Amino acid sequence: MTGAEFDFIRAFVKERSGLYLADDKRYLVETRLIPIAERHGLSGLPGLVAALSRVPGGQLSGEVVDAMTTNESSFFRDRSPFEGFRDVMLPALRQSRSRERKVRIWSAAASTGQEAYSLAMAFEESALRAEGWQVDILATDISASAMEQGKAGRYSQFEVQRGMPAAMLVKYFKQEGETWSVCDTIRRRVAWKYFNLLDSFAPLGRFDIIFCRNVLIYFDAATKSQVLDRLSGALAPDGYLVLGGAETVVGLSERFRVDPLGRGLYRHTAFGAEAPMARAAAG
Repeated sequence: MTGAEFDFIRAFVKERSGLYLADDKRYLVETRLIPIAERHGLSGLPGLVAALSRVPGGQLSGEVVDAMTTNESSFFRDRSPFEGFRDVMLPALRQSRSRERKVRIWSAAASTGQEAYSLAMAFEESALRAEGWQVDILATDISASAMEQGKAGRYSQFEVQRGMPAAMLVKYFKQEGETWSVCDTIRRRVAWKYFNLLDSFAPLGRFDIIFCRNVLIYFDAATKSQVLDRLSGALAPDGYLVLGGAETVVGLSERFRVDPLGRGLYRHTAFGAEAPMARAAAG
């Protein structure tokens, strides 16, 4: 791959997805994109670049962006965000949403659905569910292929063994040959939508909780700041933003502050800055 070809692919992917490909990703680009070029009868990466230059949109463009996204996921990944969901977020919303009795959650960059279904299962086990509350979970991703698996709710033995408590596997999944399928009760709690985090968030509405984990790490600083600003607009004034363990808002956005009650947990800067500390001291 020539330097010019790599620069074209890097700019092409960043413009359409926000993903930044560092110089050391050349081998990754070749490994993932050469099979696409062959499948379309193109002469390697030069042919692929030429085709994308002629027709920058369409199926080929989508396949290229899809191939370059990272769809690593697992059930109850990293544990602590889900403990915060159970022990911090839901109890607080139980008080503040007592009239509506409804919680709206966005699993951004949902990949193959493990995060969204983990949230649905955690809600199913909560006091809110026992009290008849409603939860709406929106799962979005830029990878069409990942979303297809997520919508189907079918996972391999290896996938369900990664992070899934045995009791929940038995309770919420049905084994079908060599795969496990999410039960209808859990699958119906999750709605799916193809979505690019570079687009306007306005059509999605407002959320009480947003999980946007392990995606900002693939963006440059300017794109991270832009996405965080849009997340601020999509989050209820007293809502919760959850980022990945390697992600932060420091130096990127003044709109969020750390909530000391949960790892990777953020609140609007303007929302009761002293309240979390007071709750922590009281606890």
